[in-house]
Amino acid sequence: MFRSLTLFNYRLWFAGALVSNIGTWMQRTAQDWIVLTDLTDGDATAVGITSALQLGPQLALVGITGVVADRFDKRRVLLVTQTVMGALGLGLGLIVVLGVAQLWQVYLFALALGVTTAFDAPARQAFVSEVVPEAQLSNAVALNSASFNGARLIGPAVAGVLTAAIGAGWVFLLNGVTFAAMILALVSLRPSELRMPPRAPRGRGQLRAGIRYVRSRPDIVVILVVVFLIGTFGMNFPIFAATMAAQVFHHGAGEFGLLSSMIAIGSFSGALLSARRERPRWRILFGACGLFGVATIAAALMPSYWTFGFALIVVGFSAITLMTTANATVQVTTAPVMRGRVMALYMAIFMGGTPIGAPVVGAISDALGPRAAMMVGGASGFVALAVGVGWLTVSHGLRVRRAPGRLIPFRLSTDAATAALDLQFDELRHV
Repeated sequence: MFRSLTLFNYRLWFAGALVSNIGTWMQRTAQDWIVLTDLTDGDATAVGITSALQLGPQLALVGITGVVADRFDKRRVLLVTQTVMGALGLGLGLIVVLGVAQLWQVYLFALALGVTTAFDAPARQAFVSEVVPEAQLSNAVALNSASFNGARLIGPAVAGVLTAAIGAGWVFLLNGVTFAAMILALVSLRPSELRMPPRAPRGRGQLRAGIRYVRSRPDIVVILVVVFLIGTFGMNFPIFAATMAAQVFHHGAGEFGLLSSMIAIGSFSGALLSARRERPRWRILFGACGLFGVATIAAALMPSYWTFGFALIVVGFSAITLMTTANATVQVTTAPVMRGRVMALYMAIFMGGTPIGAPVVGAISDALGPRAAMMVGGASGFVALAVGVGWLTVSHGLRVRRAPGRLIPFRLSTDAATAALDLQFDELRHV
């Protein structure tokens, strides 16, 4: 499960990312809370707009960010982006502590952070392949998810307590300081132990080359469709948790932070289980889509704060199993020279769908209530499952067969499909 941590460089990377991610989740929690309760009168649409501004640049700048990740030293790119993100956290904290923050200013900081993150995300995702050997990549990706969601377990709970005790401004200031850990880790890596992939050549058409590569890979296309559906409509956790906590169960910032940590308990567990697997598998990817749909709709129907919180554990588990499996499949099977551009497309579709989904989900919450918004999120899981099963059926001969004597008298015929998929995976991995 933890085999990548035997490597010095990966240990530094993991530790720096964990501290930085804790601060990031603290800021996200405090930011959503002050938008919902301090800067507006419970306006879920405003929370959605904040998320859209922070995540939208991933989609808008995809033509530049992936090429930057493939053409330039990823470690230097990350040093710049991490420094800027730390400065933005300190700036937002300062105006909130001074009591001069207005909604438009929070929107502006969210947009600036989104632009910086658009360059940071593909470089960070692709840089993992330089820190660990190819055989360890799937494990390292899963441990990155564990780090991210371990931070998600700690950060929101700490943010909820600190927001209630000393105010959101100090949470933002603390987040700015945490980026120092990631910067220190990056400058301390041993260059001799990094694997330097081939750089993308200079010239025009680099983005088009990346798009052509993805179009030639129907397996990646299906993953991108699944990630878009669930990332756009299903994984609006800040809106779901904030509106359910404040408007349905009538709780405050501390309980809101606890809900985010409940999601993280499931996410952390799912990431660790993914780290144990030797390689990602299609049935796990698409099975997680169905589980996500069931768990999200079940959570929406829960009658009390605590039953809702426990249901969110399953939501978090299924979501991170899905995303970790999708991420690992794309990274492991993508040619190294294309990895930055492909991961930029992946992150743009995953994160960039939020400008579409977050305002829509927020508006549904305002019009029909938070429970209806969560049901829309759950429906995205079932649509994604249908896409995956449809692709397996058409491309790999997946069939439903009768199975007399079983509790469920049907089973999926996976012999031919599994053999074909496993062979395809092994071939792609060695391209």
